[in-house]
Amino acid sequence: MRAAIIISEAGSDKSLRIQAFNHDMPVTTRYVPRMLRQNKAVCTLAPATDNDGPDAMIEIAAFYKFERVQDPHALQKRLRALCEQHHIKGIILIAPEGINGTITSDRDNLAAALVGLRREPGFHDLEHKSSFAEQRPFHRMKVRLKKEVVTIGDTSIDPSVRVGTYVEPKDWNRLIEDPEVLVIDTRNDFEVAVGTFAGAIDPKTRSFGAFPAFIRQNFDPAKHKKIAMFCTGGIRCEKASSFMLGEGFEDVFHLKGGILNYLEKVPEDESLWRGGCFVFDERVAVGHGLAVQPVRMCLSCDSPIGSEAMQSADYEDGVSCPSCVSILSDEQKASARERQRQIRLAMQKGKSHLGPKAS
Repeated sequence: MRAAIIISEAGSDKSLRIQAFNHDMPVTTRYVPRMLRQNKAVCTLAPATDNDGPDAMIEIAAFYKFERVQDPHALQKRLRALCEQHHIKGIILIAPEGINGTITSDRDNLAAALVGLRREPGFHDLEHKSSFAEQRPFHRMKVRLKKEVVTIGDTSIDPSVRVGTYVEPKDWNRLIEDPEVLVIDTRNDFEVAVGTFAGAIDPKTRSFGAFPAFIRQNFDPAKHKKIAMFCTGGIRCEKASSFMLGEGFEDVFHLKGGILNYLEKVPEDESLWRGGCFVFDERVAVGHGLAVQPVRMCLSCDSPIGSEAMQSADYEDGVSCPSCVSILSDEQKASARERQRQIRLAMQKGKSHLGPKAS
């Protein structure tokens, strides 16, 4: 079965939206290949082949590490060569503060690439998390230089120098059930809407860059002594913990490996998690045991759509949901319906449609 990636204009700013793989890495126009940005397009992901293992599943490795990179340009050149050598597809971000990436290939080449990454100075202990998919999530490789590997808007924050206390999933429940602990979800509002930990504070932010202002406006180190934070895979709460310590908060904790690690290791009957965990790939959301949840993304407004919303008269697949039906114009709805028609045709034919430049 093939899965569709949708790239379409949306809103008066002519922004582009794409549904694609990347844990804890905001999916925005800058990650969309130039060819696709220049053409409205509908494409289908390449299916697994007989060479992808006995179960015909594609392995994806996600990783990050905060480690000072002395020469980002030189590292970029080496990693590009490494990825080309091992036929790697995906994206790696490099910044003075470290690296953050999601890559895929056949299992032997992927393993070899990870060995090569760990040979880089400072990254010998780089950890990665594997997941599997039926379709290839990437068609090309990007190794990009950034100011930050996860953007909080302050390059002086350095988790490689100072970071909060890591908490293993098995110890997380005991920590957040302590009435003296303030539990904060560091993710964006649309992620929190899908699911969160019971009793956690929702900052209601649209981007991680808004997190510092939220903390400064609402909390005081003199009053709030113990802070526990979490995010999808660990990278945002790790950086947030470094920021919090710099603001004068004393006891700052964060969930090691993030929500995904918790959902994978903590039995459902012992869990304090409620709902699904939004992920930046075609699964949209996962639950305990990392099982896919019945949640979709509205292609018109990017709002998560649960099973209840799908039963609403305001929900039309690929066109509208209860969050946006009243603000979309008839022209926008008509355009969305035409997009859905093209998607159905492409999937029925089993062919990719990437516009006139596609091969």
